[in-house]
Amino acid sequence: MELGLPLFPGIKFPTPRNTVLARSSPNNLPQFSSNASSSTSISVKPPTKTVPGKPEADVVVIGSGIGGLCCAGLLARYNQDVLVLESHDLPGGAAHSFEIKGYKFDSGPSLFSGFQSRGPQANPLAQVLDALGESIPCAKYDSWMVYIPEAEFLSRIGPTEFLKDLEKYASQNAVQEWKKLLEAILPLSAAAMALPPLSIRGDLGVISTAAARYAPSLLKSFVEMGPQGAFGAPKLLRPFTEIMDSLELRDPFIRNWVDLLAFLLAGVKSNGILSAEMVYMFAEWYKPGCTLEYPLNGSGAIIEALVRGIQKFGGRISLGSHVEKIIVENGKATGVKLKGGQFIRAKMAVVSNASMWDTLNLLPKDQLPKSYVDRVKTTPQCESFMHLHLGFDAEDVREDLGIHHLVVNEWERGVDADQNVVLISVPSVLSPNLAPPGKHVLHAYTPGTEPFELWEGLDRRSAEYKKLKAERSEVMWKAVERALGSGFNRDKCEVKLVGTPLTHQRFLRRNRGTYGPAIQAGQGTFPGHSTPIPQLYCCGDSTFPGIGVPAVAASGAIVANSLVSVSQHSQLLDAIGI
Repeated sequence: MELGLPLFPGIKFPTPRNTVLARSSPNNLPQFSSNASSSTSISVKPPTKTVPGKPEADVVVIGSGIGGLCCAGLLARYNQDVLVLESHDLPGGAAHSFEIKGYKFDSGPSLFSGFQSRGPQANPLAQVLDALGESIPCAKYDSWMVYIPEAEFLSRIGPTEFLKDLEKYASQNAVQEWKKLLEAILPLSAAAMALPPLSIRGDLGVISTAAARYAPSLLKSFVEMGPQGAFGAPKLLRPFTEIMDSLELRDPFIRNWVDLLAFLLAGVKSNGILSAEMVYMFAEWYKPGCTLEYPLNGSGAIIEALVRGIQKFGGRISLGSHVEKIIVENGKATGVKLKGGQFIRAKMAVVSNASMWDTLNLLPKDQLPKSYVDRVKTTPQCESFMHLHLGFDAEDVREDLGIHHLVVNEWERGVDADQNVVLISVPSVLSPNLAPPGKHVLHAYTPGTEPFELWEGLDRRSAEYKKLKAERSEVMWKAVERALGSGFNRDKCEVKLVGTPLTHQRFLRRNRGTYGPAIQAGQGTFPGHSTPIPQLYCCGDSTFPGIGVPAVAASGAIVANSLVSVSQHSQLLDAIGI
């Protein structure tokens, strides 16, 4: 669970403002180099002060996060003229990479799986990449280091390895309850994954592209589940705790561990996450033969692949193009106004990949129903983040260092308590080219638990801000020192960067630096993708299915599918074999 975009002031990025990754012919595609030394290896046209070519498109997408890029990529694949407008100097939103002194940092997601999956049950992002004819080379692994109050151990995914950890560090009762949980929910994964994410659209056409098309596979999955599984299928749309309670799972270790997995996946504990999300995750992590995957060249490789796909099919991306307003004429969204005053017309639709709160701020208030405004303003928010990015000498740390480390200080406080959980990623362990020879690159963070209120109103140049920054980052430093071993010395780091909620608010353009909506399953639902303004749609973590890389990729795909005919949609599903 991580965020992205330039997190630190003063960092220089090579792609200039108002640069456009423009429409290109098959013989003039953007070039990417897996060994490029810049933070982006996109070959772009010379910078311009305005969007080149026609200041219009069939669809204008605001923001180049994974959701926005997936939406734009599929629209380009559908032969729509699509233009992505990105305020920052690099595309990628929550998943771009940046470079300092030869260290290439992930500022966003670093825990991935399912990139290599194909077919109807593939990860939504993998399905989009497949539709665009793109792939991402990955390193595979199956473990992460865990530092919890009970013990420190290497936790492996898969159906049996975690049972050994439970037997050694928890109890025999925990072993039995974990087996009981897997036996109950893994059969449900057939139902949870029976409809390919790419088949969903936001209109009645879904009857053709999803319900009718996949009725046989749905029926087969219910038959394979048996009576118990079939009767349990309706619980997929309920909080995951209801499944756990129905199984009478009471072991404290199991309850804490599941809370942790849910929180890392969606920013809420098991009483607030949809069972379908958890079942999907269990299917990817605890079935035979499963692995985790890390993109070689970092999370920026995901963005490069999506950008290649967009341009391959004629789409455009304009960087340094800050959208100031969504223009509404005669009750419909007809385009956007950029900060410099330029109007970009959208002939078919405007799609916002910004958060619901930031999208609201782009709209004319007199055009919006009070119910819509009230719903956005009253939607609870996840907290923000603290980040620590480090570059250091590999000789100073343990030789058996793994890529991922998870530190939980106290179960009693809850995994959603501030300063209690720290995640650490050292991707250069699997992708050495992310750091200079003999060096490591590291990203540590508190996962959506840092209260914005502590930082609100502080001057980033003040001594008070710097003091708070040092105090609130100490928990990450201690976690890093625990993970890297006694040979690590923080004073010897060649790169040291600390990000705060104010950094998120400023550089991510996220309202209050939030991770996203804190919508509890059973108490509320993520909004759909249409809005009260005709021709205005939304995708990303403020819309269904919610927070996380697979979810935002699916949201972008749903919007793209909804903007084309059922015939075009079905032809795409045929073309990629799902």
